[in-house]
Amino acid sequence: MKLRALVVITAALLAATPAAAADKTHQQLMAEIRMLQEQQAQLQQMLRGLADTLRTMTAKIDEQTGSMRKGFADQRLVADNIAEGVRILREKADDTNVRLSTMTQEMESMRAAMQSMPAPSVGVPPAPGDPTQPPSGNLPSTPTGSSSVSPQKAYDAAFNDYTGGQYDLAIAGFEFYIKSFPTSPRADDAQLNIGNSYFAMGSFKEAVVALQRVISEYPQSDSAAQAYYKLGQSYEALKQVELARRAYETLIKSYPNDVGPAQLAKQRLDSLNKK
Repeated sequence: MKLRALVVITAALLAATPAAAADKTHQQLMAEIRMLQEQQAQLQQMLRGLADTLRTMTAKIDEQTGSMRKGFADQRLVADNIAEGVRILREKADDTNVRLSTMTQEMESMRAAMQSMPAPSVGVPPAPGDPTQPPSGNLPSTPTGSSSVSPQKAYDAAFNDYTGGQYDLAIAGFEFYIKSFPTSPRADDAQLNIGNSYFAMGSFKEAVVALQRVISEYPQSDSAAQAYYKLGQSYEALKQVELARRAYETLIKSYPNDVGPAQLAKQRLDSLNKK
């Protein structure tokens, strides 16, 4: 009886529970479900964003990896090219050393031959007059006979003596060059350097003879204007001012396009006219 009464009482209590309370519980559950759904949607959106970011980063990494591989390949190619260039340069350097050794031996042989030649004899310089006239008397003698030395090597050997201040050897070398290669396009330069060598030695009379030979034998060459200027300087050194003035005037009149020598000649004329 007691058990039956308890069941009856419980059933009554359950029956007495308000319907509103059940609805409120249901609404709370639905609200929680919606919140969970929204959170799930946010998580899915975040996952999609992370997936997109991951794909972008992967693509960038792949691109950078490709660039690094290409860079490494390019660097290796450059290194290989440098190594090949170094090898070629070494071979050329070795070949150059061999050629230099050969040329040095030839130059030493030529210098020894020049030193064994008799000293050049110089004739009397021309009397004062027209500086454009060819010199009289005997000019420095040159060795006779043909030479097996190339024109370039013969000129370089004499020019090295000239730039080294060994003017006696330079004069003999340039005379040897002119005698051996009279039709060479540098024969006028050789003759001009003979005059310059005499001038540098202070042998101004001999310089006049050599420079007048440039003017008479190579009037159309690019050395003629320089020869006139150096001739004027030589006459000045010899205190022959009028001849120096005539040499400068002839240079300015005959070679106006040779700006360098012509300008220098104008300066020397101005200086002479002020004295």
